[in-house]
Amino acid sequence: MSDDPVGGLFQAWRAASLGGREIVEGIVAPGLDPASPDAARVLDAWDAGRGMHYVDRTGGATWLVLVREFTPPRERWWRHALLAALTLITTTLGGAAIAGHPVAWPHPALDSLRAGLAFSLPLAAILLAHESGHYVAARRYKVDVSPPYFIPFPASVNLLGTLGAFIRIRSPIFDRRTLFDVGIAGPIAGIVVALPVLLIGLALSAPAALPAPSLAHQLLVVDGVPLYLGDSLLVLALRAVLGLHGTVLLHPVAVAGWVGVLVTALNLLPLAQFDGGHIAYAMDRRAQRIASVYVWVGLLGLGMLWGGWWVWAVLALLIGRGRLAHPDVLSPVRALDRRRMRLGWLAIALFALTFAPLPIAG
Repeated sequence: MSDDPVGGLFQAWRAASLGGREIVEGIVAPGLDPASPDAARVLDAWDAGRGMHYVDRTGGATWLVLVREFTPPRERWWRHALLAALTLITTTLGGAAIAGHPVAWPHPALDSLRAGLAFSLPLAAILLAHESGHYVAARRYKVDVSPPYFIPFPASVNLLGTLGAFIRIRSPIFDRRTLFDVGIAGPIAGIVVALPVLLIGLALSAPAALPAPSLAHQLLVVDGVPLYLGDSLLVLALRAVLGLHGTVLLHPVAVAGWVGVLVTALNLLPLAQFDGGHIAYAMDRRAQRIASVYVWVGLLGLGMLWGGWWVWAVLALLIGRGRLAHPDVLSPVRALDRRRMRLGWLAIALFALTFAPLPIAG
């Protein structure tokens, strides 16, 4: 094209309008350093007009990507706050049951609500951290994305009192770098909060002189019914550090941390448009397609241990609209840099550490 949008920085370039954004991608002119004072002044002017830019050095070329947002999205924040408040209520009710203090209506005891908050507040912090990680990373790239939606659910049906939280990505993802950064930000932010919550909760827990099913040694007693929560390598390691062996009766804080670890593992499944699918596709498109099939078949097999894996296998197909492979981004050519590839392998290791083959056993 003849009219360079930023005045002589590109050797070759192309532009696209996507979801209220202008995106310019191109190879920097030979001998030009994007960090030089002249180039920096041009790029600063671009950024000042609701824009951002980044530089990639891949394939022996220096690539410059410019993104400018025409109109920032307008959000109904009250709706997100209302859902968060309702979810805090339902998870507090679930937490009270987990703590052995079910709430009596219409006059709930203060002790019951306080016991429930020991579960609901750390769980809310984990879910908020996870979704906020996605949101902040997406907004950094000017992606049109919603704030987190929390999903309240009756604690009498689902003991946790929630089906989790999610964000809506409302504009196309341009390249693999953007997809990777948005995908990995959630699990990293979530596990950073979940780890100390789990560690503190396990320190507050106590050994229980009860046998447990293989692969599940974390005990809950709800209305006199024992429920065993599954072992992951991470949970086993933290238990070993604290000297907790055998079956452990979990404190509500520990339950919140355990749920946070499980949520991390579920999101890191390399399927369709799960976080793990985003990360694996950004690292290697072909490898993600192959891994998704093996993992999905593995979930079908693990469903013999826990029927919930069949639910997640179906959910992966629903989210992927019948496909396990991640859809292509608009500009899939440029590979990730070495730092992001190392982070990707770290995410794979995190998945292995947080995955529990038998999450719940009766």
